[in-house]
Amino acid sequence: MRMTGSRVPTMAWVVLAALLLQWPLVFNPGYFSHDELQWAAFADGNLLAPWRDVAAFQYRPLTFSLWMLLSRLLSDTPVAFHAVLVAWGSLHAGLLFAVGRRFGLAPWPAAAGALAFATGPFATLVHGWAGCIADLLWLGGALGAVWLVQQTSRPLLAGLAAFTCTAIALLAKEAAFAIPPLLAVAWLFDGRQRRWLAATLGAGIAAAGWLALRLDVLLHAPREGSQYTLGVANVPLRWLEYQLFPPLVPVLEGFNTLRRPLPAAIAGALWLWLLAALWRTDRRLALLCLLGGMAALLPVLPLSSSWNHYGYGFAAVTAMAVAAAWRPARQSDRVAIAVFAGLTLLHGLAVMLGIRRVGEVQARFSPALAAAVQSHAAPAPLRLRPDPDAKAWIFRRLTHDIPRYDGVAIGNRVQLVEGDAPADYRILADGRLVRLR
Repeated sequence: MRMTGSRVPTMAWVVLAALLLQWPLVFNPGYFSHDELQWAAFADGNLLAPWRDVAAFQYRPLTFSLWMLLSRLLSDTPVAFHAVLVAWGSLHAGLLFAVGRRFGLAPWPAAAGALAFATGPFATLVHGWAGCIADLLWLGGALGAVWLVQQTSRPLLAGLAAFTCTAIALLAKEAAFAIPPLLAVAWLFDGRQRRWLAATLGAGIAAAGWLALRLDVLLHAPREGSQYTLGVANVPLRWLEYQLFPPLVPVLEGFNTLRRPLPAAIAGALWLWLLAALWRTDRRLALLCLLGGMAALLPVLPLSSSWNHYGYGFAAVTAMAVAAAWRPARQSDRVAIAVFAGLTLLHGLAVMLGIRRVGEVQARFSPALAAAVQSHAAPAPLRLRPDPDAKAWIFRRLTHDIPRYDGVAIGNRVQLVEGDAPADYRILADGRLVRLR
């Protein structure tokens, strides 16, 4: 871990520190959800990503091509797969540090903000779940655009860089529509320089071209999942959930943010305390936190549910805005920042360990399931009953639309049952199966 002569952190230092802080994700022996198992099966079938199918609801050819490649190479070695994802996310933390330094943050606050981003509850889910490759790609495009614009004073080059990064990011995920408003926020808060205006226009042209090609599909194509249902009425509720989620330590996934009113109300009070501290310290930082966070969330606010990975860009912006307030803040306001940040980091650790626990369960359950299905000769589906202390949602995901596992066809040959319903196997909490008949 190299330091400069003045003992300040460098980009390499931040990347390595982010890697070390996420070691539970790296050494996860299994996977988090059904999509990782689905893509492992697709990879075995030599399917190709549809680059020409622009009428598909989820047209993400860059994401699907990379996911297919990684699944072919690494799906049988989960630790290697996770190491790639965590290293990628750690590079984002390093790039965020570099961007923050160019915006004027001192080395230690920039490092603290970048590491808080990488280990918070939004990023840890992205870095621990292969289903979030699209989020890694689009935020990489956004950070790349900002970094490239910072390297030049020529508006034309800034516009071309932003156009290119946005176009590439849109091939990964529609969340890249956040890049033009994020660049507009940079223009507003970084002296309204012409390079940022040119970058905003360049990114906006890429986004406009994408909308011209895809708007009808995005608005009217059948939804691939209820979470993609759009509605203007969703916007204020989604926005609130992303503000309140960070300090809610026991909550694994963002769509559960408001399920328990009292913890949500406490989280709201903590958020207001933090916002007041930022406002007293520097109103521009408070506005940056609000406007920058809103810009990063714009494409996902109309959706019908909130998810951790949808807040990945939001986490990057807000972590750096809060970190920038630490040095000029009064002691009382530092308490507010420290409490909110501390709870957010604890929440990130809880999410990290939660993902690890699910991976450990999957590593036991999926091979046992494949063996049970292979030995099941009856025409009726194999019936599995989770024990009362087993988390049923884990097994619903790990049996949902899995074409095959380890060469054994799964599909509709498995059925989860509840209560006293007849079953062929019990599912123990750790993922093992116990034969009942």
